[in-house]
Amino acid sequence: MIITNANVISFDKNNPLIPDCEILIKDGIIKKIGAKQTLIKEFPDEERLDAKNHYVMPGNICAHTHFYGAFARGLSIPGDSPASFPEILEKLWWKLDKSLDLQDVLLSAQVCLIDAIRHGTTTLIDHHASPKAISGSLDMIAQAVLESGVRASLCYEVTDRDGDDLANEGIKENIRFIELTKKNKNFGSKISAMFGLHASLTLSDETLEKCKQKSPSGVGFHIHVAEHSIDEYDSLKKSGKRVIERLNGYGILGEKTIVAHAVHINATEINILKETGSWVTHQPRSNMNNAVGISDVESMLNYGVKVGLGNDGFSNAMWDEWRTAYLVHKLWNLDPRRMGADTVIKMAVENNAALVNKLFGDLQVGVIKEGANADLIIVDYQPYTQMIPGNLPWQIIFGFRDSMIVSTIVDGKVLMSDRELKTMDEDKIMHEANNSSKKVWQKFSSQF
Repeated sequence: MIITNANVISFDKNNPLIPDCEILIKDGIIKKIGAKQTLIKEFPDEERLDAKNHYVMPGNICAHTHFYGAFARGLSIPGDSPASFPEILEKLWWKLDKSLDLQDVLLSAQVCLIDAIRHGTTTLIDHHASPKAISGSLDMIAQAVLESGVRASLCYEVTDRDGDDLANEGIKENIRFIELTKKNKNFGSKISAMFGLHASLTLSDETLEKCKQKSPSGVGFHIHVAEHSIDEYDSLKKSGKRVIERLNGYGILGEKTIVAHAVHINATEINILKETGSWVTHQPRSNMNNAVGISDVESMLNYGVKVGLGNDGFSNAMWDEWRTAYLVHKLWNLDPRRMGADTVIKMAVENNAALVNKLFGDLQVGVIKEGANADLIIVDYQPYTQMIPGNLPWQIIFGFRDSMIVSTIVDGKVLMSDRELKTMDEDKIMHEANNSSKKVWQKFSSQF
């Protein structure tokens, strides 16, 4: 098709803003970008999508999320409120994940994917847990992803907190799904797989060794690291090493491994992350909510560590995450000069896109240029000040809102047009999720 009447925010450093243009898409790839009225004359028989002089830009990317946490919205925790992050894990997440069956896993993924499409997030890297429904859980999520039309990387978090049998079942689920992803042609470029690990604090030496030995070659790990200081103290007690040193000793780190949070790591650990080429994901809304602190991602970036931006299961309105990252580092450091909007863009666009390209293979997302994948959003933004390449990051941080997204496209397929979903039955899914959540909450409450 040809997208007409477009003003392009390309995130291409050579041509960041392209006014009054048209975009030709074939086989999911951006084939040509031309001046207004040129491509429709050259290709008169192509289907057309009128951007109505709105901005067309690359779809947003979420580098770390949890579809399984959807039913936590509005959930009441019996008794006193958790006073620390370890209590949040014990009282909320480790009881919620035990309350899910396979149908709940499907529905929780579906509502998150609807949220992603509506908020212009076209690729997500998920980290799943459902101890009472492990086998086949990644298939349920993959089913939801393929139905939605977005891209997602999936894994199951292995943990020892529920015993050896379930830890082994989690290992088997990762291996089974990784092999399935290699063979299943229906997944195409929409599904990729990683090997999930919960966190060092819930993993024994034996389990880490087993995961490394059994993980198929060429596949990275996805693990929480030092989200709270308890992770570091636990690692020192178990091994005499800090978390990153411990994981590196088992060969867990590498160019396809994601380390989520990294709030409480030190300079030695930062150096190991750089040397191994591992990825760090920053989730400021979650870190604020859990009161665990804020990681020093500016120092990591300056040192050469690859840092991306996720949401840890918060809404897939990623511009909210961008703004939070922009603001919280100023407050945390009591310095308004910290975390410029251009640094946020480097994490959220450039680095997130590079991570997706690493995990999915030959994809080229996060940019609009000829040869790139057509993962696009159309945004109804009316700038009342001049928008130029130099101020574009600040225009986005201060001006863009998720309610401005009118259309979402992945691989050239329209998933939402003029705010109407095309691939998912939102009313039906929301009704089923509402009913399912009542059952999940009953199971949750029964554990107290």
